[in-house]
Amino acid sequence: MSFKIISGLSGIAPNYDAFILDLWGVVHNGHHPYPGVLDCMDRLRESEKPIILLSNAPRTNGYVVNFLESMGVARGRYDQILTSGDITREVLVSREHPFLKGAVKAFYQIGADRDKGLDDGLDYQKVFSIEEASFLICTGLVDDQTETPEDYRELLQDALKRDLPMLCANPDLTVMRGTTIHYCAGAIAALYEEIGGRVELFGKPYPEVYRQVMTKLNIQDPSRILAIGDSMRTDIKGANANGIDSVLVSGGIHAEEWGLKDGQLPTATQIEKVVEQHLFSPTYVIGHMVW
Repeated sequence: MSFKIISGLSGIAPNYDAFILDLWGVVHNGHHPYPGVLDCMDRLRESEKPIILLSNAPRTNGYVVNFLESMGVARGRYDQILTSGDITREVLVSREHPFLKGAVKAFYQIGADRDKGLDDGLDYQKVFSIEEASFLICTGLVDDQTETPEDYRELLQDALKRDLPMLCANPDLTVMRGTTIHYCAGAIAALYEEIGGRVELFGKPYPEVYRQVMTKLNIQDPSRILAIGDSMRTDIKGANANGIDSVLVSGGIHAEEWGLKDGQLPTATQIEKVVEQHLFSPTYVIGHMVW
């Protein structure tokens, strides 16, 4: 086996100088923190090693701070937050991306009202019809409790006819909210690519977000960092590609496919099948992020 199943972080945390924590599926389930998570974060803080929260949230970090505080994750439990929304905003600010060259200013946003901060104070115009747009920003589904990506096929086909490129501010395909899986922006982006649309995705597992993480942590050797996440496709893939050891939390997005409840651990055989499917492996596997 290329991974080790562990019951808590206490035995491995001393081996690292900094920690990257995913949010949805690791720290919280969209409603409240998982049992034992806040204690675990406090134990990590006792070591005085930096903790950065790295999220594919399609909004800027200030909104995420407020959301975390509303569920009891105090600002003092971590050092910094970096989101895919932050990366997307930087692209909008710089205007250096090929999708934004020329006089491109008007965008059509696919997503819920809660997805805020990307264009705050910038010289862009949010329009409400495909006909007026120069490009798309996808932050998710308008109503992810009832909709699926197929509900957006007709709109995407209209956008494709106008050759509108898409900036996707959340590469995740799905997310756990409570005990239910909901579609994310990445699923809409995947459909747009499938029908021929041009798409650029920002966040995990793409290189820029990890370049910024290394800078913020002020650590040059990636082997001194431990990344904790619940998604093979984003968290573990991104960590592997950047030489960072990783912990896969089985109680997150993969729990349903493994038939797990309340932070149960999968069997080694179940993990091996996922490893074979993705062609890369986590360093460790844990039920929930506990000490």
